[in-house]
Amino acid sequence: MALSATIYNFSIQLSDVDRGVYEALALKVARHPSETEEHLLTRVLAYCLEFAEGIGFSRGISNPDEPALSVRDMTGALRVWIDIGAPDAARLHKAGKAAPRVALYTHKDPAQIQRQLAGERIHRSEALELYAIDRDLIAGLVRLLERRMKIDLSVTDRHLFLSIGDATLSGAVERIDLAP
Repeated sequence: MALSATIYNFSIQLSDVDRGVYEALALKVARHPSETEEHLLTRVLAYCLEFAEGIGFSRGISNPDEPALSVRDMTGALRVWIDIGAPDAARLHKAGKAAPRVALYTHKDPAQIQRQLAGERIHRSEALELYAIDRDLIAGLVRLLERRMKIDLSVTDRHLFLSIGDATLSGAVERIDLAP
């Protein structure tokens, strides 16, 4: 019998000073059995950092033809393809053709991603946005992860400040050039 997804509920007070976004978010996120906790939390943070009208999670890891997150306009047209982790060049090539903007958020070593993608054919690679979320921040979040979480998230100068109960975490989101 196949393992089923685990559902996480996140109640997030988002204060993104950089973009002027202040929202109360209630996210119900399914974690596929093959998905790591780091990947799940990076997806949630990317959702917050990219929050805009029309943002949504895909149907999951099992559907490789969709981005992890997307922003669609009122007509349903794909405006932003948001991926997580370290997708291969072919997937990013497809993303570059499918959406006017492609953003990749990673919890992995960005230098490894740069090496992996170096010299590969990626449509509009110069426009690809690669963001590395502080790995210590992700590790701290993993230690605090529960099925139901209340988080206060503030973003200032691409630096994240999180309050979860009595715990406070912080870390940067660094924009990385695709070429090493």
